[in-house]
Amino acid sequence: MALFSFRKSSTSPVAPAASTPTPPPAASIFAGSIRVGMGQLLVEGGEPERNLERAERMVAEAASHQCDVVLLPETLDFAWTHPSALTEAQPIPGPYSDRLCQAARRHGLYLCAGLTERAPDGRNYNAAILINPQGEIICKYHKINLLEVELPFYAVGRTLNVVETPLGKIGVNICADNFLDGLPIGHTLARMGAEFILSPSSWTVDYSITEEHDPYREKWVKPYSILAQLYNVSVVGTTSVGYIVGGPYEGKKSVGCSLAVDATGIRAQGVFNEFAGDLVVADLPRPVRAEQGTQIGQMLQRKGYPLDTLPA
Repeated sequence: MALFSFRKSSTSPVAPAASTPTPPPAASIFAGSIRVGMGQLLVEGGEPERNLERAERMVAEAASHQCDVVLLPETLDFAWTHPSALTEAQPIPGPYSDRLCQAARRHGLYLCAGLTERAPDGRNYNAAILINPQGEIICKYHKINLLEVELPFYAVGRTLNVVETPLGKIGVNICADNFLDGLPIGHTLARMGAEFILSPSSWTVDYSITEEHDPYREKWVKPYSILAQLYNVSVVGTTSVGYIVGGPYEGKKSVGCSLAVDATGIRAQGVFNEFAGDLVVADLPRPVRAEQGTQIGQMLQRKGYPLDTLPA
């Protein structure tokens, strides 16, 4: 397939006239679309070989659906907070990231995935990488908004980055970075120009939660929607599936429900399923973001977002 075969949205982009000093508002203007494969991967604690084999198969499946980018879950090598990561985590670049780079190059697509990184100073990080179709890592991120139970396993990240690609400007964060208390991370990525925020995740619930419950609307749909509607960005999170074995969350389960949200609402959502992996394909219009720098603050003020209010 062509590497960057953008699909055109039904609404053509509107180019500003040469004499117009300010581009038109970006609220409903899009430039084509991209196809994202959200790979709800079965991730087994402490089984990196099996997990990576499943990841490679998921990348191949995404390619068969002509996806431009595939997004895989958080810490897909050892699973989130599995004790084996403390002694067996690998560097990036390293053997695990190399396999994902080879998969991206083999199938000619972008790949974003979560891994555990052993840094040169010996510390572990909950990491996410973005790989281009040539198999090169073009962005690496370390999770910042770590849960308290994660702190014995991972060090806190210190950098954010947005990369410009033929698909659009892409920012990367991880899971709880999109909690309401972590939204400044998404705000910053949006301020840096991100059009798409990709978020490898491992959303977990108690074993007793079933399909009849909806644990995600306030926890995930709300913060994703805040970012999407304030800044006209697409926020995409892919989570793992399966029961958690080992570590502080042993006995809980990851249940899918991967999510893609843009300014118009929910574009795609994975099913509630803790037993097996699934690929959820979403065609996401590429937003045109006209504002930069202080123009973003002015836009937020027009939308009524408080910039100068202290908590009560």
